[in-house]
Amino acid sequence: MTATAAPPAIAVSGLRKAYGDHIVLDGIDLELPRGSVLALLGPNGAGKTTTVNILSTLVRAEAGSARVAGFDVATNGFAVRGVIGVTGQFSAVDGLLTPRENLLLMGRLHHLDRADRGKRAAVLLDRFELTEAADQPAAALSGGMRRKLDLAMTLVGRPSVVFLDEPTTGLDPRSRRVLWDIVRSLVADGVSVLLTTQYLEEADQLADTVAVLDGGRIVAHGTPAELKRAAPGSEVRLTFADVAALGRAADAFVSGVRDDATLTLAVPSPSDPPSVRAVIDRLERSGAVAEHLEVATPGLDDVFLALTGPDARKVAS
Repeated sequence: MTATAAPPAIAVSGLRKAYGDHIVLDGIDLELPRGSVLALLGPNGAGKTTTVNILSTLVRAEAGSARVAGFDVATNGFAVRGVIGVTGQFSAVDGLLTPRENLLLMGRLHHLDRADRGKRAAVLLDRFELTEAADQPAAALSGGMRRKLDLAMTLVGRPSVVFLDEPTTGLDPRSRRVLWDIVRSLVADGVSVLLTTQYLEEADQLADTVAVLDGGRIVAHGTPAELKRAAPGSEVRLTFADVAALGRAADAFVSGVRDDATLTLAVPSPSDPPSVRAVIDRLERSGAVAEHLEVATPGLDDVFLALTGPDARKVAS
């Protein structure tokens, strides 16, 4: 008997949502393999939160299909809610309760028995380094600790798919990196994560795949490395000891951008090894000797700016 492959954590096809005449999602397709992270990037109003709301059964789509862990979000919402956890943009922490009480309350909402609620709360308090603050009012916690508690509450029901909707907004860099480590540990445990974020470094650090959403459509999809390779702006930067060497190199690379003040020449080139090797070979034939060579590739910020906004949509139309 042939084993049936498990369905992806999330499978979306032709998803559409509009509010009146305003189209928020215009037929998007997404897939999140199990045990991986998909980052959904996009400017404000691109439809990121609407996508999360549809997949978590809070909002109904008008067209298309969406499945989470194999369950149809439109016809089997109860099953979907049983396998997901959601950390939204705004904290669900009750500031009048302690971290322990917040977690115990979530345990009751998940219909855990008293003993399991207590054990689960203790495990999560320890995992998120909240044990020392477990019995003080949550309102007294720092922003980073409250966000950790928020995520811990999401995990009380042991979800297999977690939605993180801009989870580190407003956090300082140290707290943001702590949250990143927690996300990595979730994935190591087999949890699948859909992450929406406006922090491009966050997507670069955490995501296995990135989907760029703009104007209700997916305008790019791939690994962070693939998207950066596809973006314009990759170049080889050459630094020389004197103007004479710079001049010989500039004659060999007519498309290069010469800077006499810094004795550098920026040569547009793909960043793959064969292309860089071709630049080096051509430089050697010119007789110029470079003191330093640097391959500069676009970052996700370059990808984001190239693919989103009114100017990008004009080019695509």
